[in-house]
Amino acid sequence: MKRILTFIAVALALLTTVPAQAQVKFGLKGGVNVTNMSFSSDVLDASNRAGFFIGPTVKFTLPLVGLGVDASALYDQREGKAKVTKNNAELESDNTIKQQQIVIPINLRYGVGLGSAASIFFFAGPQFGFNVGDKTQTLYKQVANWRLKSSNFSVNVGAGLMLLSHLQLSANYNIACGHTGDVEFLSTATDALSQAAGFKKGSRANAWQIGLAYYF
Repeated sequence: MKRILTFIAVALALLTTVPAQAQVKFGLKGGVNVTNMSFSSDVLDASNRAGFFIGPTVKFTLPLVGLGVDASALYDQREGKAKVTKNNAELESDNTIKQQQIVIPINLRYGVGLGSAASIFFFAGPQFGFNVGDKTQTLYKQVANWRLKSSNFSVNVGAGLMLLSHLQLSANYNIACGHTGDVEFLSTATDALSQAAGFKKGSRANAWQIGLAYYF
C-alpha cells in the first residue's frame, strides 16, 4: 500500500508541474476490456470475459513537439467465468467472479501528425486500482474463496488515433504487476477436492482494452 501511495504522490507531483504553456483538455472516456483472469492453480481455471470502463479524463499537450500526458478516473468492471477441475475433468463452471474498481491511469504519450485532421499516438504509464465491489466471493458451493486485494498496481501500453482534435480511439494492454487476489480452498471441500483444502494461490487479471474518448 505504501508503494502505491508513493506512486500516486509522484504522479500528482508530475501533473502539478506541467508547464503553464501546456494545452489542457477535459473529456469523457469509456470502453470495453477483455480480461485474461489466470489462477496459479491446477484445480481452478478461468475463461476470458468482457467488461467495461467509463469516467472523466484530462489531457495535457506539452510544449515539446509530440509529447503529452493524460490521466483518468474510471469505474472499471471485469469478470471471469471460473471452473473447478480435478484430473483434467471439469467439476463446476457456473462461477462468475467479478472485480469492480476505481482505476487511475496516468500515461505519457507521443503523437505523430497525419495532417490537420488526424494523428496517431503511442502511450504507456502506470495505473492504480482501488476495489469498490465485493472483496470476497465464494466459488463452487463454498469450496473456495476468491479474495481481492483492496488495491493493485498495473501498467498500460498501447496506441491510438486522434481525429479532429476531439475524438480519440485507443487500444492497449493492461498488465497486472503482482497478484490482484488470492484463491483459498477451504476445509469444507468435497472429497473430489480434499487434497486442495487449505491450498492458497494468487490470481492475476490482465486485460485488452479498447477505449473511445471525446475531449471538449
